[in-house]
Order: sequence, then C-alpha cells, then structure tokens
Amino acid sequence: MNKTVEQIKEILEAEKFESTIYITVDTLKYLKKGGRITPAAAALGTVLNLKPVLQIQGEKLDSFSKSRGWKSAKKTMLDAMEKDLTERFAGQEMYLQVAYTCSAEEAEEWKAEVENRFPEYEVHMDPLSLSVACHIGHGARAIACSRKVPELS
Repeated sequence: MNKTVEQIKEILEAEKFESTIYITVDTLKYLKKGGRITPAAAALGTVLNLKPVLQIQGEKLDSFSKSRGWKSAKKTMLDAMEKDLTERFAGQEMYLQVAYTCSAEEAEEWKAEVENRFPEYEVHMDPLSLSVACHIGHGARAIACSRKVPELS
C-alpha cells in the first residue's frame, strides 16, 4: 500500500459510516455522572435491572434499546448485529470485533458467544479505549462491525 498519511485519513473519514457499534453497560452510574441520563432514570433503571444498549454509527452515540438484564441485552446486541450484517452490509466483506471494560474472563465468554452466533467470522477482541471506558464504567461489553476497505488492504 503506497498511501500518504493524508490519503489514509481521507479514506478512513469517507468510510466512518460503514461500521456499527453496539455497547451495553453494567451500571447506570457513569451515564448519570456524565449527564446522559437523569438521577431519577438511573435509580429506576437500577431497580428494574435495565441495561441500555447504545449504538454508534459514524460520530453519533444514540440509545438503541433498553433490556432487562444481561442475557436480554446481549441478545439484543447480537440480533441487531445480525440484522446489520445481513441487511445493511449484505454482500460486503466485514470485520467483526468485540470490546469490553469487564474482566478478561467475562470478555472471553462474550467473545465465545459472538463466535458461536457468527461462526463465519474471525472475531477480534480488545479492551475499550479509556476515552470510552471513563464514560461507561467497568463491566461493559460491545460488538462492532466495520467494512473491509479495499484501498487499505
């Protein structure tokens, strides 16, 4: 690949909407502290064991859904990713990633769940960056897909 830094930057900026990230958090504490939800919503959500599923497409973080408990939140993320891969990105070569702010053991379990659901993909795993982790706290799990960029292969 004979590309300058500027050319690579242009390609990546043009491709930034060709990906999706779904994240669920373990606690609402950090979303409340960051002003993303009200104290009343955090209290009610904690009592009801709500796990918000957040979505990032491009530059925007949005609420995707609310689930009761981890099992439901993970299923919501996996179902949403399956829909993205089979509809939005149908016929395209994609990368599949998982990320986490939980323990390494919990992260490996999450990765295994994703691999079982999507056996046709090699799943890459990394901890979430500190710039994201500080806003969502410990215990979060994420799944992401991004389009393979032929110009950078």
